[in-house]
Amino acid sequence: MYYLIQESLNETKKENLKTTDSQYVAVVSAAEWKESKDSFEMGIDMDPGTAEIYTTKAEVNYDSLTGSFSIPHRDNLSGEDCKFSFALDEKGIVFIDDTGRAEEIIAAIRQTKKWNLPSLERFLYDFLDQIVIDDLRLMEKYERELDGMEQAIMDGDENFPSGRLNAIRSDIRDLRIHYEQLIDLGQEFEENENNFFKQENLRYFRLFLNRMARLHDTSTSLRDYTVQIRDLYKAHLDIKQNRIMTVLTVVTTIFMPLTLIVGWYGMNFRYMPELDWKWGYPVIIVVSFVVAVGSLLFFKLKKWL
Repeated sequence: MYYLIQESLNETKKENLKTTDSQYVAVVSAAEWKESKDSFEMGIDMDPGTAEIYTTKAEVNYDSLTGSFSIPHRDNLSGEDCKFSFALDEKGIVFIDDTGRAEEIIAAIRQTKKWNLPSLERFLYDFLDQIVIDDLRLMEKYERELDGMEQAIMDGDENFPSGRLNAIRSDIRDLRIHYEQLIDLGQEFEENENNFFKQENLRYFRLFLNRMARLHDTSTSLRDYTVQIRDLYKAHLDIKQNRIMTVLTVVTTIFMPLTLIVGWYGMNFRYMPELDWKWGYPVIIVVSFVVAVGSLLFFKLKKWL
């Protein structure tokens, strides 16, 4: 697909790209790029193919700028990223994409954007903005979920979803890395080493970098929030275990003197006066009862129970 950057993105044919003064946007497959890359007349040192893409980045060539996008799926951040590459110069940008993701973003731009001052810089700003357009709502969703987890811990919920907390932390980490890569990409555009972009239009990249900085800060705050909730959950478990140990200690302490009494009168000596005394058995029962009740009252007084 080929588009001219005019008041909006207007679909055109490939042969029209060389006869127009408008900058262009092209989306081709990897096979099409291999066949027709020379027709775009870009000075490319390294071929921006789709075989080995790991990150979102940009690289400056002699007379072009190439790079790649690795975009996490927002509904499955732990899954495989959408990966495609690009090459651009002052005439326009070419996306080499076999996933269809670039075309989806361009379709969204065509439906929602019209420009008073059309330019490649403005298109790039809208393209990058579409990648993160719903991320603020995603962050808010995670924050509400984390608030619910914190409240569940405070309420003593026994079914705390610790696995879900780890999943959210992993998702936020992936987003944070993605934002850092987009910031590096935006800074490369803003640097404008090859002077592909007009100086007055570099403000678009600064706007994008400001937005990415806010999203990055938000993701960092949420990551810290997950750590706090994890620590709170561990503290809750420690308190619960301490209570159990306190109860066990109290029970053990109460039965220690009773065990002593049992051991004492379990000895097989012939001359124990209590054995022949008719009140011996009731007295031992009363003494044992007094020891148990006295121990409980002592622990209550000390607020150990």
